[in-house]
Amino acid sequence: MKTMQQDNRTKELGTKPIGELLVKYAVPAVVAMTASSLYNMVDRIFIGHIPEVGTLSLGGLAVTFPIMNLSAAFGAMVGVGSSTLISIKLGQKDYGTAERVLGNLVSLNVIIGILVGVLGLIFIDPLLLFFGASENTLQYAHDYMFIILLGNVVTHLYFGLNSALRSTGHPHVAMSATIATVIINAILDPFFIFSLQLGIKGAAYATVLSQVAALIYVVAVLSNKKDLIHLHSGIYGLRKRIVKNILAIGMSPFAMQLCACLVVILINKGLTKHGGDVAIAAYGIVNSITFLSIMVVLGICQGMQPIAGFNFGAQLPKRVNEVLKKAIILATIIMTLNFVLCVFFPQYLVVIFTDDSILLPLAVRGMRIVCILSPIVGFQIVTGNFFQSIGMAKRSIFMSVSRQLVFLVPFLLIFPEIWGTDGVWMSITAADGVASLTAGFLLWHFYNSKESLHAPSIRMGSTLKRVFFHNRVTP
Repeated sequence: MKTMQQDNRTKELGTKPIGELLVKYAVPAVVAMTASSLYNMVDRIFIGHIPEVGTLSLGGLAVTFPIMNLSAAFGAMVGVGSSTLISIKLGQKDYGTAERVLGNLVSLNVIIGILVGVLGLIFIDPLLLFFGASENTLQYAHDYMFIILLGNVVTHLYFGLNSALRSTGHPHVAMSATIATVIINAILDPFFIFSLQLGIKGAAYATVLSQVAALIYVVAVLSNKKDLIHLHSGIYGLRKRIVKNILAIGMSPFAMQLCACLVVILINKGLTKHGGDVAIAAYGIVNSITFLSIMVVLGICQGMQPIAGFNFGAQLPKRVNEVLKKAIILATIIMTLNFVLCVFFPQYLVVIFTDDSILLPLAVRGMRIVCILSPIVGFQIVTGNFFQSIGMAKRSIFMSVSRQLVFLVPFLLIFPEIWGTDGVWMSITAADGVASLTAGFLLWHFYNSKESLHAPSIRMGSTLKRVFFHNRVTP
């Protein structure tokens, strides 16, 4: 017989003080997301110091970003959509549906993970060339991506189930699993790269093996029969309504990742045209460092997600509004610190990755330009995730797509032709500025319209109405 231990864990989302809850859920998520960012940085740090070919290896690794973003887009669609839906169903005390969502998360990730992995392996070289690989970097990119794609289904399952851990009341377990991947990867990287002399292939092997170990741990935790929501037979069969709702909610992060894929292609092509392989390597470094602060903010958003989702499902608008406000404040503080470090002291960060006399100053200049508007970026990210957390997918999708396609793409097509490599960096900054203004307008419009949480009803699509306001959804 299932205990009510997990029921008590989820009930606290609607009763405990918001500040206390945000700390409880956001701190583990922030640690986990920071660890996840460090996890990616570790590969680049070791790869950048491979004798004689470190710079070319970094360039090859940077070229793989679009494929990894494309794969992550499908994983995010399932993982974020499922975890958000689980939070909402727990808020409605619909535990049966919440458990079936967890099972469908597993099935969808296995199916999509295998399909994306197989297709990626079939077209790997044409994709890498299209994404900006040159004759000098293609082999390094191929060697790394081939191994990553072989383990693609593991990656999808690990990240999807890790998201579910937070929604089912296990934020500290999710954090522990992510930290474990970083530690294992950091131990295996030098062994495979230098001791076994596998170079960039060694970094890929370390990445996949660390995820396998973490996945085993996550599955073991989610299989605990004492928990109200856990993995067991009978929940893995795909249910049309559940799948539809997962994909509807997860469409926003999917669109964001898909747009990111297109954007990285344009960035790579612009840098290749105006700066060559060294400029691509510089982008890899800049992306790694700036991504660290973004991951911290995303950790805050992940901490906000179950709180906002539960209280939205329980129709407690004041608590939803409070968690949004606190998340925005925290995100702004983080991104302001990022501004100070990356604009005033970038050289101390870049030197961790390379001491190349040509690459280092190029990356430092790129860092300063990209991070000049960092203080307002946190607000933009939290706002988009807030709309996603309460199921308002259209607003979230619009924010994601507009920042990448409507703003950034035109800038990337115009600015590099005027200012060369600097134009690529300036495009990213300009897009962040316009996207933040757009986020402010959408949030203002939300709280001054009939869609406001203070209104007696919220106008949404029929599918989302069923998800949020029916006490029970029968698959």
